[in-house]
Formats: sequence, structure tokens, C-alpha cells
Amino acid sequence: MEIDGKTRICGLIGNPVEHTLSPVIHNTLAERFGHNLVYVPFPVEPGRIEDAVAGAAALQILGLNVTVPYKSEVISCLREVDPLAGAIGAVNTLVSVTGGYKGYNTDMEGLYRAMESEGIRIAGEEIILLGAGGASRAVAYLCAVKGAGRVYLLNRTFDKAQKVAEEVNNRTGRNVISPMSLEEYVKLPEGKYLAIQGTSVGLAPNVEAAVIEDRAFYDKIHTGFDLIYSPWETKFMRLVKENGGDAYNGLKMLLYQGVIAYELWNQVQVSKEDAKVVYGRLKRHFV
Repeated sequence: MEIDGKTRICGLIGNPVEHTLSPVIHNTLAERFGHNLVYVPFPVEPGRIEDAVAGAAALQILGLNVTVPYKSEVISCLREVDPLAGAIGAVNTLVSVTGGYKGYNTDMEGLYRAMESEGIRIAGEEIILLGAGGASRAVAYLCAVKGAGRVYLLNRTFDKAQKVAEEVNNRTGRNVISPMSLEEYVKLPEGKYLAIQGTSVGLAPNVEAAVIEDRAFYDKIHTGFDLIYSPWETKFMRLVKENGGDAYNGLKMLLYQGVIAYELWNQVQVSKEDAKVVYGRLKRHFV
């Protein structure tokens, strides 16, 4: 595309941002739609998130994604917050409004679209959720509002799992999240589970690590979904497959959270065909 005086800018704020694949998503969509728009990453130093948001508004930047470590901190910088993002307590997408930005969370719906695209259901499922950080908190909320039968939230620190469980149960009005310490996985009821891996265990350089190593645990899993997308196959995924289950990585979650952000910024609907093209370009970085 030719950049001119009418080119609109979107981008990503976080620290670090050098590794991001988000430009692939948004610049491909701009190409597909014929939009005069470019997407670039903006590293933001600690303590400067308020300056970054104010500066973006002053520069009339159309929209921003927000990544670690600012998804919660950015909330205080916004004119408005979507109720879902407020309930989750994290924002990953900023949409320009009069006087600043409105914050949304597209991670949760992005994960839901990703799982739907793989034929994975949440409603009525017995689910194991590993981790109680920001990503897992959004997943717990998703599972509760989408009708999961029971979610066993396992975390190294029980108190953190308990806090997340109480918050999600209270906000959704469903007593569906059951906190457990990580080592209590041996006490899980008999049955087959959908397991969602929401910790950072397995990321480079520790690609040969899994949050639970015991192969007996993986006998309980019919489907594993790891929010990590690099490496392409985590040890968690490998262990699920070796014990007869299906396993998926988080690249489609990355895809669809970006797709939803693009739809919010541009007031369009991204087709399945366009999403497929973007996913193909994302995959080139791994396979």
C-alpha cells in the first residue's frame, strides 16, 4: 500500500513488543479490505503507560492493542471500559472515542472463536484450567459464562486460585470454578476433561517443561488447548497427544483476538476466508 496523508495508524503497546506477530494480522486484513491503514508495535517503558495512551490520543491513533505488562494498568488511563473487560479486569484493545479511548477485552471471545473453529465446546464440559494469572482469569470467566459444567482451577499458589475462583463465581453468579493447588491434580474426579493450559510454562527457552509432568494426569484429558503458540508444539501438547488426546496451540486465539480488534476499529465483519488467509501467513513463522 502507499502511505499518504490519509493513512490511519493502529498499533501495539507493551514491553517487550519486538516479538509480536500482530502486524501480520492487521496489515494483512488492511490489505484484504483495501483499508488505508498500517499497524506497528510501540514499546512502552515502565511507568510511561499513561503518557503512551495520552500521546496516542493526541496523535489520533485509531486503535491500540495492549499486551503485557499493561493489560490491567491501562484501565485507569481510559475514558470508558466495556463491561466485559471490567469484569475480567484486563483490557487488550483500545478503540478511539471522544477524548481518549474505550477499553475492550478480545482475548476471551478470541479464545472462544478459536475453540469453536476446532470443534471444541465449553458448554457442559468438565474442564481443567492450569494457572491463575491474567490469561487464566479471562479463561475462567469465559468457561463460567459459556456454561461449563465444572472448572477445576489448578495453580501453584492455592490462595491465588481461590481468589480468582471467588471473583469469577461472584461476578457470573455461578459457583462453577473450583480452586485447587497444583499438586492436588491427583484428587481430580474420575473422567475425561478438556484441559486449558494458561501458564507460561513451556515458553522458550524452557520448551521441554510442562506445568505437570506426570503422564497419569494426561490420561484424564480428551482435549488439550495450550494458550502458548511458540513453540508450535509445547510439551503439554505432546503429552496430551501421547496419551491419546487431541491438542491445539494458541495461534488461533492470537488470530481471533486480533480479528475482533480489527472489527472494532473499522466497523467491519471479517469473513472466515479472510481469517483463513491471515492464519496461513501466521503459520509460516512456525511450520
